[in-house]
Amino acid sequence: MDTILGPLYTAVSWIIVQFHSLYSLVFDKDSGWAWGLSIVSLVVLIRICLIPLFVKQIKATRNMQVLQPKMKAIQERYKSDKQRQSEEMMKLYKESGTNPLSSCLPILAQSPFFIALYQVLNKIANDQAVGVMGQDLVDSARSAKIFGAPIASKFLDSAGKIESLGATLTDVRVVTVIMILLMSASQFYTQRQLMTKNVDMTVKTPFMQQQKMLMYVFPIMFAVFGINFPVGVLVYWLTTNMWTMGQQMFVIRRNPTPGSLAFKQRQDRLRAQGKLKEEPAEVEAKKAVEAARANRHQPKRQSKAKRHSAASAHTAKSSVSESSDAKPSLEKKGQQPQGAESKPGSGDSRNAKSGQRKGQQRPKHPSKK
Repeated sequence: MDTILGPLYTAVSWIIVQFHSLYSLVFDKDSGWAWGLSIVSLVVLIRICLIPLFVKQIKATRNMQVLQPKMKAIQERYKSDKQRQSEEMMKLYKESGTNPLSSCLPILAQSPFFIALYQVLNKIANDQAVGVMGQDLVDSARSAKIFGAPIASKFLDSAGKIESLGATLTDVRVVTVIMILLMSASQFYTQRQLMTKNVDMTVKTPFMQQQKMLMYVFPIMFAVFGINFPVGVLVYWLTTNMWTMGQQMFVIRRNPTPGSLAFKQRQDRLRAQGKLKEEPAEVEAKKAVEAARANRHQPKRQSKAKRHSAASAHTAKSSVSESSDAKPSLEKKGQQPQGAESKPGSGDSRNAKSGQRKGQQRPKHPSKK
């Protein structure tokens, strides 16, 4: 690996030495400030060079979100033919101009520098010259401390090795644990910010589930692997996480994904500043909705005692009205109109007449006698 990455070791060590020479004008050349800020400056320089790749990553991520429904339809249609499925996927990527690897470009581009810095710090910890760093610079970097922890020390280093670097095991472990927690928290917040603010929530796709899973997986990975990183590498990775978080906040605020929460907030800001012109139909529709809300009266909430007393009063009122309605009907049944005399036996005469009708028989037809 040293043979393959040798030129990269030289490049990384040269950049660090140049920044160290600059910061030595302000700080002690053997201090952790001079060497720590040199590593931070290395990160900033790399991330500035990766801004075009970051823009491609954003575009690729948005295109992947748009294509997720079509990709899912292809998977369902050709689930029994994997070759045809991959062909249709590649055709879809070509038609839309999307490259799935574009979303991983910044990480892939940083990986060689990360590995090179890791190896440079390892060689410094082992008191070996590396790249353009001679033995005098190696000794200076080896003795530099960040909050009491040498930049070449690790969480898992033995007490004897840490004492050889002029530090204590407690200082190294406290500093490394704090930095690992900050590194994992910044990674989690960056991913959560992307999921909650810059994703179109109206479209449910498998891509969203993958991003949600990565939101929890990446911080755990950083915490697990962080105990094997030297303090200088932790400084590097914490700095790049903070840069990513700030860069993403800027992009989400300025150019959010359409349909996302950040897009709605941006539209509201532009509308409040008078920079967003809306269609007349949309304005009228919003006014109608606001007028309907203003005219709608919600019933006042009553306490339980008031509701109980109101229900009792309603029950008593209904019972009184029923009794008043029943009294006139009873009087009507027993009352007869004036001037009308009761005819005794009128009911019997009706029954008799009806009985006579029942008893009478029709005469038979002469032909039937």
